Amino acid sequence: MIIHRTKNCDWLSGRPSAFHLRCIITLSLVISFTLSLFAQGRQEGVGPEQLYFPVHDLQADLLVYDEAFKTYVPYITEQHASEQALSAYVDVESNRRYKLLLQSKADGFLFIEAALRRKCPAGQWLVLDLDSLFQVYKKPQLFITLYGAAGAANWQAYIGHPRSAAGQTIRLNDDLLSVRPRNFSGFISFFSAGLLFLLAVHAFLISFFRRAFQTFYNPLNLITADPADDSFLINRPLGRVSMAFTLALSLSMAFLFMYVQHLNINLFSMGTLLPHESGFGTIVFNYGIISGLIFLSLLAKYAFVAAVGSLYKFDTIVNLHYFRVIQSSLLFITILIILVAALNPGNMVEIPVSYVLLPFIVFYLARLAWLYVTLVGQLPVKNLYLFSYLCIVELIPLVVGIRFAV
Repeated sequence: MIIHRTKNCDWLSGRPSAFHLRCIITLSLVISFTLSLFAQGRQEGVGPEQLYFPVHDLQADLLVYDEAFKTYVPYITEQHASEQALSAYVDVESNRRYKLLLQSKADGFLFIEAALRRKCPAGQWLVLDLDSLFQVYKKPQLFITLYGAAGAANWQAYIGHPRSAAGQTIRLNDDLLSVRPRNFSGFISFFSAGLLFLLAVHAFLISFFRRAFQTFYNPLNLITADPADDSFLINRPLGRVSMAFTLALSLSMAFLFMYVQHLNINLFSMGTLLPHESGFGTIVFNYGIISGLIFLSLLAKYAFVAAVGSLYKFDTIVNLHYFRVIQSSLLFITILIILVAALNPGNMVEIPVSYVLLPFIVFYLARLAWLYVTLVGQLPVKNLYLFSYLCIVELIPLVVGIRFAV
């Protein structure tokens, strides 16, 4: 019997041909690639209770300060194992939807832009919102420093994405593809309920305090330099009727404040107190707290005006001044709420904080000028005294408020 050898394989010698070697190598690569994809799909989370997907590991970006070169150099374990201060640049602009996750095995400290910001207790995760950091520092990159026990092994530092905010969960069935819808924020429900609530508040005011309502919400009354004799409003700023409209103003201003927070604009550093993705009950509770704080601030405004007016011997215009403040604020805030109600809060894009503050700055400066025109005819004093009085009670609080707002 004659055995013929093929070109591709020598079976009698037991040696595979080049063709079979290529097949074996290709099959091995396919199996390795499939296993790697399967391993990636089962990647464990990071952060507290492993609730975050790792987006970027900052361990590869760590820097240390080199005294010889007077600059920061990449961290090398063999050379910098004794270093206690480890630094890194964090790209906050490109990762605004993510979180900064930090953990230290021993007690440590976090410095942001060379300023001490947080203590990092041993074994506890520190979660920072990168969008809030971007709003506060207004920089595309932030320079952070981790100070604690020596060595990079003491720290875990990640940019992570919450598992609960992963967008949509997709299921593969035998015959169809089903999509589970994303859970929406409770602000949409609060927005509608808040508008109905404010409408009910104003309906109550117009029903039980019709004369006062017509006085407060009459633009012609506002532009009249010599106000009519509404003694029950002007001469009793802390009376029952005036307090009702002051409370309505507080509720309206708090509603606008919650709306601005929904636009990812962190005013007065309250971004951590008012989470962006909160439930309806939490938002309503925060709304009540903010309304109360604004109401107390308006009462403090009257006390401040009365105190400064007493120093200037302007006691006769204090009540008229406060009445004009409440009246103009009610008209301005009501107009803003009507404009906001005409927009779609669910599809709002992020806007700079300056665009939000600009209408309020223009309003307060215009109100300052109009208060001067209104009050100058009420006092037989030099105009300079009245101007300095208004600067103290109106202009200085405006400047201080803008400083702390941003």
